[in-house]
Amino acid sequence: METQTLKPARRGRGARTAIRKARDFTMLPALRRGLPLTEPMDEVEIERIDAASMDILENIGVVFRDDTALADWRGAGARVEGETVYLDRGLVRELIATIPETFTYHARNPANNLPFGRDHAMFVPMTGAPYLRDLNDVRRNPTLEDLANFHKLSHMLPAIHSSAHHIVEPYDHPISQRHLRITYSSMKHSDKTFMGMTTSPKNAEDVMEMCAILFGAEFMETHPVVTGNCNGNSPLVWDETMLGAMRAFNKRNQPVLCSPFVLGGANTPASVAPTVAQLNAEALSALAYTQVVRKGCPAIYGHYLSTVSMKSGAPMAGTPEISLMNLMIGQMARFYRVPWRSSTSLGGAKTFDAQAGYESATTLMALQMAGTNYMWHAAGWNEAGMHCSMAKFVVDAEQCAMAYRMAQGIRWDDFDEALAAVADIGPGGHYLGHAHTLENFQRAFFMPELFDNNSIEQWQAEGAIEINARALAYTRDLLGAYEEPRLDEAVNEALLDYIARREREIPPADALNQDR
Repeated sequence: METQTLKPARRGRGARTAIRKARDFTMLPALRRGLPLTEPMDEVEIERIDAASMDILENIGVVFRDDTALADWRGAGARVEGETVYLDRGLVRELIATIPETFTYHARNPANNLPFGRDHAMFVPMTGAPYLRDLNDVRRNPTLEDLANFHKLSHMLPAIHSSAHHIVEPYDHPISQRHLRITYSSMKHSDKTFMGMTTSPKNAEDVMEMCAILFGAEFMETHPVVTGNCNGNSPLVWDETMLGAMRAFNKRNQPVLCSPFVLGGANTPASVAPTVAQLNAEALSALAYTQVVRKGCPAIYGHYLSTVSMKSGAPMAGTPEISLMNLMIGQMARFYRVPWRSSTSLGGAKTFDAQAGYESATTLMALQMAGTNYMWHAAGWNEAGMHCSMAKFVVDAEQCAMAYRMAQGIRWDDFDEALAAVADIGPGGHYLGHAHTLENFQRAFFMPELFDNNSIEQWQAEGAIEINARALAYTRDLLGAYEEPRLDEAVNEALLDYIARREREIPPADALNQDR
């Protein structure tokens, strides 16, 4: 039996305005951390990881399966034997020293620009899900309309700082042309920063051309506007697809996440510290290569972390070893003075259940303690990334807002006024009607909308609605209240013209030949 997707109800301007007045959709500024970081390694242990990574680079080497990259490395003075590049630690240190420690992401709405790096951080939703759990909580293949809905939600949720790119895969569009529609959806439905597809070198070049239409080619030469992700093939391999995409971004001065793909115990040693030494070597080799391509280009120390169940071989989320590795990697990134990325709110559960919540909360808190700058997969991730849940997406975003508040640290600006209230109230009184409480209650304590803290009697009287159903109802309301941040008409037409031309040029049924 075919399941009918429940679409958000159409609302008039008055209804949308009422919802917008009830909720503030203004994006939170970039998180500036005010809490001390958790740093489990001492100076000797940091240097031990660094030395082990440099030994790997010098003596084992990293495979670069790309003729252009091999030629680039020879030109930079590295020893190249076949496809293996042996990197002298002095060369690596010299190259990564040119990566900016901080920069600013520029959005099409300047109010959504984001200082980034050092103590500034951002939350980015998940990407890459081949399935979604929709507004009826049905697991199915996504469409372009589903992707647009996630981009709309990203635009409206204050703690989400980016519309990312293919949050879900739009199966109703040819895979060879999909990157064009995904990029346009990211640009059209939100005016926050976004990510760019790196599924092939040519796809990455298309993204760069579309960004040039939106922002201007000259502007991009000095302003980061988009983020790419390039995954390594652990252990110690970078392939032609990722390296070609990396060059497309780097040549236009746009940052990429240099991300080893870690399945702890499967493609790394079955031990935390040696795993960090290996992935650190992999990340450093890619970070160094970005500077061979273009010295001074922004780049981000990246990784994807999971551990592998020795019972089944399946990747796991929320394990203590993942948290420990994140804490260690944060220290290594700061040691090299480069911004870094990790993944948060990860879940392996098949539904939005307690397992999903526990796993997501564990990684979310670990990243705050580790000082992560680019917190990716922050909303929606479940089933080891196989689906994006609409319910979990909005709850994760609220959890990000809670983590944001905690990571800001303690506020002292009203300390004297609040102490004066103690004298006003005295023993046995209450503060509910005091002027300080009335002025500060909304910011004093975070009040989640999606969690129910009422008595069981009130909860039952209101229908005994659990979190999944409550979140889906909330999502419908959000989508009903969405108002598009309009693109400049000339820019919009230029983007659509570019997409139409490229779709004529790219064979829809032959994705493999588009780069040959």
